[in-house]
Amino acid sequence: MSSKDQLLEQFQQGNMGDAFAVLGVHPGRDGAIVRAFMPTAESVSLQGFGLMSRQKGTDIFEFHLNRRQAEALPHHYTLEWEEKWTGKVHEVISPYSFAPQIGDLDLHWFSEGRHHHAYSFLGARMKTVDGISGCQFAVWAPGVKRVSVVGSFNGWHGLRHLMRNRGYSGIWELFIPGLSSGDYYQYEILTEQEQLLTKIDPYSRQMTLRPEIDCVVPADDQFDWQDGTWMGQRKSWDWQREPMSIYELHLGSWQQNAQGNFINYRDIALQLVDYVKQLGYTHIELLPVMEHPLDQSWGYQVTGFYAPTARFGTPDDFRFRIDLCHQNDIGVLLDWVPGHFPKDDYALSYFTGKATYEHADPKRGEHKDWGTLIFDYGRKEVKNFLVSNAIYWLEEFHIDGLRVDAVASMLYLDYSREEGEWEPNEFGGRENLEAVAFIKDLNEVVHARFPGALTMAEESTSWPQVSHPVYAGGLGFSMKWNMGWMNDTLEYIEAEPVYRKFHQDKLTFSQLYAYSENFILPFSHDEVVHLKRSMLGKMPGDEWQKRANLRLLYAWQYAHPGKKLLFMGGEFGQWSEWDSEGQLDWSLASEPGHQGVQHLIADLNRLYRQRSALYQRDFSEEGFQWIDCEDRDQSVLSFVRWSDDEHVVCVFNFTPVPRYGYRIGVPESGDYGEILNTDSVYYGGSNQGNEGVLHATPEGRYGMPASVALTLPPLSALMLRKQS
Repeated sequence: MSSKDQLLEQFQQGNMGDAFAVLGVHPGRDGAIVRAFMPTAESVSLQGFGLMSRQKGTDIFEFHLNRRQAEALPHHYTLEWEEKWTGKVHEVISPYSFAPQIGDLDLHWFSEGRHHHAYSFLGARMKTVDGISGCQFAVWAPGVKRVSVVGSFNGWHGLRHLMRNRGYSGIWELFIPGLSSGDYYQYEILTEQEQLLTKIDPYSRQMTLRPEIDCVVPADDQFDWQDGTWMGQRKSWDWQREPMSIYELHLGSWQQNAQGNFINYRDIALQLVDYVKQLGYTHIELLPVMEHPLDQSWGYQVTGFYAPTARFGTPDDFRFRIDLCHQNDIGVLLDWVPGHFPKDDYALSYFTGKATYEHADPKRGEHKDWGTLIFDYGRKEVKNFLVSNAIYWLEEFHIDGLRVDAVASMLYLDYSREEGEWEPNEFGGRENLEAVAFIKDLNEVVHARFPGALTMAEESTSWPQVSHPVYAGGLGFSMKWNMGWMNDTLEYIEAEPVYRKFHQDKLTFSQLYAYSENFILPFSHDEVVHLKRSMLGKMPGDEWQKRANLRLLYAWQYAHPGKKLLFMGGEFGQWSEWDSEGQLDWSLASEPGHQGVQHLIADLNRLYRQRSALYQRDFSEEGFQWIDCEDRDQSVLSFVRWSDDEHVVCVFNFTPVPRYGYRIGVPESGDYGEILNTDSVYYGGSNQGNEGVLHATPEGRYGMPASVALTLPPLSALMLRKQS
């Protein structure tokens, strides 16, 4: 068998790694040879020259050109082929007539792990080359024998569109003319072990609706953004000294249509914006919207890191939603999951037949508790994938910040592992040094490129300086979720009031560390699932006391230093736990008792935004001063919040017993007005309190130069402001 026959046979069997060595135009003895592989063709012609001949025992067609014909052959020639069985005739421009499309500098920066826009050349992108429209495909698949694009345009045949190997980079690419946005595709990979895999595109920017798993060639982004004012102002936003209250929600279960199905991004945006504006929140935070196969994972088992889920529409539908929020002065934060990914065999898992995106050592590459895989943060191309992904959401979708999920699981090599199930780092410690380096790089890149954008860590341990700059020895996050405050506060408020005097330290302890980080105070989705009960369901007592306790809890959150977060349903006191497969119990929102909780949330947000003392010094101990934290027997706490130009006095009665003539110290003598009383009948309370103006006398108390006598309603919070 001749070397040519061996080459053609190797190609026919699917073992050819360099398709361009066989297909396209090649020098001939007295001119040139044009080859094409057409497995479903009855016949193939080279347009303008004649019928091509099928090579014996193969689906490879050849046409021999003499020198004059070769000179006349267009650079991008057209093939006409008749389809078997149907007789339909097709015309295609050969993809093997095009030069490489990815520049060497892109390949170099990607291999170095420093290409912050890897998604600009990896994945599928509509493109015009030499005046010819088509789609450029590129994928990182190192150490494999071949990669092919398969899709709706080639009958999913793995030998129709073999890709070009770009050598050391591990990248494969191919420009296919004539394709359109909306075409479906995947990649077929022949591994070193002769395994034939079909994988979705890690950089796919659009996917089909589950249970289908195809990637979709996306349309060119021509979205007409209208949020220029918001984006311009964000660059100079001094978020540390501004109010920030976050409404966290899961799109699929916030609201559904009459048939119980998902609502389009655009339609839900119109409803959500009005609702959030009425409640007064500054931001919404979305549980992950990246494509994921399992609804019950809430989006945390991501398979399509670059694709907004098709459950709610197209990428441009998602852009519309964000744009509308920005036009209404509402920021959009996004949960982001760089800590792990699922084992689904069609996605990132063992992408090349061996560990590629995951760490090769199972002691470092697998979350046994979660049944997921852990990224190899030390591999430059993987780090590039993740950093580029963060930039993608911030740049392409104008996201205002990323809440990074499960940071602790990334930081520690022994996270959720028993002795013998993990290996120490090179210095003998349990810190994952590669993950730490990735996190620092991520935060530095985001803050340098997107002034005013935030990164927030869900980090449940005492790792130091999570929200301190990298240059100062920190991890570089903007803020950190205060899980300790949340757990202590809920443990306290869930206790019957008669026992609270024994646990007052649960509320006071936070002041020992409240300014060590830039904290967010979260009552998140994790606290209202898995039999933990809803926020209202956690509260002790009868129905009236439950609501009173909930109102008291929310006032404590808004008075305490730190930014605020509440998961959907909590704002009107839903009775049932969150059901990710249903929708919120909106019928409750119109009932007086639940409506009262909703009114309180709206007023807390309004008051929070109006009174600088409640937010300006959130991250400084100068913004907080205890009045009395020792009245355990009566379970009363009082303190002052300070800003540059005002103060607010906050008093909390954590028992169902009203207290009359209760005297507290205040910073100044004079008149104080009651600006919040959670026992107001408007909120569903008993309407006890302090009507009109309270006069503080120069009788000092608790180290304060003045004092005032109050009526403390049962299970209530009061806020007082000095009148000018």
